[in-house]
Amino acid sequence: MSTHFVGEGNIGSTPEFREFPSGNDEPRRLLRLNVYFDNPVPTKDGFEDRGGYWAPVELWHREAEHWQTLYQKGMRVLVEGRTVRDEWEDADENERVTFKIEARRVGILPYRLDAVTLSPKQASEPAQPAE
Repeated sequence: MSTHFVGEGNIGSTPEFREFPSGNDEPRRLLRLNVYFDNPVPTKDGFEDRGGYWAPVELWHREAEHWQTLYQKGMRVLVEGRTVRDEWEDADENERVTFKIEARRVGILPYRLDAVTLSPKQASEPAQPAE
């Protein structure tokens, strides 16, 4: 069971990178973020968080190792993906159910950023004229 998800929140811990062998193919790469999705409600004194929650966010991509250094604890992100029911057993063999988010996109929002540095643009080959 899965449902489309879009949410804004803060990364709560250092991102976790994992790599899984895939036979002779390129290994599968996972970047896992622990994100607090808040629900800020305006009050006369500013905002109050009502009903926020923590959720693991999984981003499967070949660039996941590179992105591990990009995403940082405390960073504000916008996550788009799907929620997935995750069933597992704890150490006492009790069945547990949690929900995680399999992200398609994780965008960085410009809150609490001091600077943004862009990589130099890659020089491309000039296009060959069609004959």
